[in-house]
Amino acid sequence: MTYPTVPTVLNVGCGPRGRSHGIAGFEGWRELRLDIDPDVEPDVVGTMTDMSAVATGSVDAIVSSHNIEHLYPHEVPAALAEFVRVLKADGVVVINCPDLQSVCARVAQGELASPLYESPVGPIAALDILYGLRSSMAAGNLYMAHRCGFTLDVLIKTLQACGFARCAGRARPAYFDLWVVASKVVLDDQAIDQLVKRHLPV
Repeated sequence: MTYPTVPTVLNVGCGPRGRSHGIAGFEGWRELRLDIDPDVEPDVVGTMTDMSAVATGSVDAIVSSHNIEHLYPHEVPAALAEFVRVLKADGVVVINCPDLQSVCARVAQGELASPLYESPVGPIAALDILYGLRSSMAAGNLYMAHRCGFTLDVLIKTLQACGFARCAGRARPAYFDLWVVASKVVLDDQAIDQLVKRHLPV
């Protein structure tokens, strides 16, 4: 799959058709949707650990929004190796996921089950962030279970260990999330700062 005129962004764990991945900077790009769940009608049915239906070096960018935490810890390197494989040489990945440091700080204050914020699907507690959205799992969607987690330092070091040459990111304690952008090639400070400004929320 190559698209020489329009850059391609692979949306990993895309969810239902029409749902935005919520990551800025890819306006006008061709979106290739990949998901483990055929019911959401992705372009490619597959997992993060096996994206064999996506050609090597065929996508310009990957967005992974709140799905890396659904892997078991031992599966994370395999998934990131797949990210490296399908990206073009100058490709980048943008990942966002729960921030266990800020979530656990609230758990340490005794707020495991109390709502931390309101979402479109209802109140979200630390339990939901740590282990997966309880309402979805109760309805039978066990794809929503969380099996691992990250702090900003651990996520960046994991990306680097798996073949990404340059990473930058930020934790947003008020939102209990992490955002990281990573490149396959070594970028100078100005280039990585531009990627952060383009793709990561404040």
